[in-house]
Formats: sequence, structure tokens, C-alpha cells
Amino acid sequence: MRITISGPPGSGKTTVCRIVAKKLGLETVVSGDIFRQLAKESAMSLADFGSMCESDPEVDRRLDERMVEIARSKDDLLLEGRLTAHMLTRHGIPAFRVFMCADLDIRAARVAEREGGTPAQRKKEIIEREECEARRYLAYYDIDILDRSIYDLVIDTTFLTPEQVAELICEAAVAHHD
Repeated sequence: MRITISGPPGSGKTTVCRIVAKKLGLETVVSGDIFRQLAKESAMSLADFGSMCESDPEVDRRLDERMVEIARSKDDLLLEGRLTAHMLTRHGIPAFRVFMCADLDIRAARVAEREGGTPAQRKKEIIEREECEARRYLAYYDIDILDRSIYDLVIDTTFLTPEQVAELICEAAVAHHD
């Protein structure tokens, strides 16, 4: 079973991925970890690194190509990333595609709790990052990140615990797989 989980920063993707992967016995690949590592290696903040990526599509392309290679190489896998569902769909790789969303203020509070800073500061950064990513994805891939039509399941995580979200995904993915 191959599952993709996508969504904006602070929607709970990474936390839920860990729970789902454990319940279903799937290996997990998190694109954000790869992106953060690339930013760190470049000694840049995520915002600055994202801005650099806007003028240099090579980083995004390398990351996305790597995710596709990994998805092709394994059947039992959970892939987390903003474009993962789009990339697998474009390359004809079957997967159960999930999109997680949540209220912006809730997402900002989650990111502040996880990474420090204030919710107001994190909200501003999230908005900047989402605008930057939306421009890049449209320019590089002709993907409208707001189009959710490719997803098999869309979950609003605003008022749900990670365990509740994971349970919904597991039930739907197993039913889809059978």
C-alpha cells in the first residue's frame, strides 16, 4: 500500500504520518525533512531558502525527482510532501492520496509550539512560505496547489487529534486498497 499525505505547514502531516506508518507498517519519507536539511546545509532560514528556490528551480526538481524515485522503488510506503500526490499522479504511480488542512491560526500555533517563536510571527512566515510555494509550483510544474481534485481524502484537522486523523486515514486507505 502506497499513501501520500499532503497539506500546508502546521496541518499535522508529519505527526500523523508517524502514527499511520506505525499502524500500517509502512516506511515513511518526509519531504520537509529533506527540504529543511537542504536549507540548513545552505546556512539559510526556511523563508530565505524558499525564496532562493523561487529563482532556482533545481532544488525543487531534485527533491521531487527523489520522491518519485523512492515511490517507484517500493510498494509499502508513506510519502509526505506538498507535491507528492501531484508528482505520483503525473508519473502514473498508484497511491491513496490524502490532503490535510487546518485553520491558519491553529497551524501557526502548532508551528510556534514545535519550532519556537510566537504564533503571530509563525503566521506571517506561513503566509509568506505558502505564497512562495504557490508561485513556484505554478511556474515550475503548472500545479495549482489549491486544487484538491486529485486527492482521495481531504481532512480538516483543526479540531481533531493526530490519533483521530490517523485513524480516519488508516480506515480509508485500507478500504481503498481492498
